[in-house]
Amino acid sequence: MNSSPDRLTAAADLVAAQEEIVDSFSLFDDWTDRYQYIIDLGKQLPPFPEEYKTEDYRLKGCQSQVWIRTDLVDGLLQFRATSDSAIVAGLIALLLRVYSGRRPGDIIATPPDFIRRIELESHLSPTRSNGLSAMVQQIRQMAVEALAKVHRGG
Repeated sequence: MNSSPDRLTAAADLVAAQEEIVDSFSLFDDWTDRYQYIIDLGKQLPPFPEEYKTEDYRLKGCQSQVWIRTDLVDGLLQFRATSDSAIVAGLIALLLRVYSGRRPGDIIATPPDFIRRIELESHLSPTRSNGLSAMVQQIRQMAVEALAKVHRGG
């Protein structure tokens, strides 16, 4: 693995994005306010193109409708995603804040520790918690596939 300063900075930026989320959640006293914050984040997601709301981009394992697409641009994975559920859209926004615009290797090497640190899974319903896990797995799988593509020279 390349340990260049750029690579280290990119990995540090990914960790810093998680720290910012943890810091943001610490500003709220209770989970009612945290849920509202998550919903507000979901409302700020960029529009998701209708042509990608197909089975090819639909995430399996979520009770809600979730669509996710990724593009590898200049060695960075750019994620776009949306959901028909306000809470799930907010969870997507959190994940994209951490992982979109990152190198595939950095995504794979950096687990979403912020989920545990803000106690997110323990405050979600079992179906939403399973959906969050499915989203994390999908993002990581897309990173693995992109990394393999890069190594194949494609």
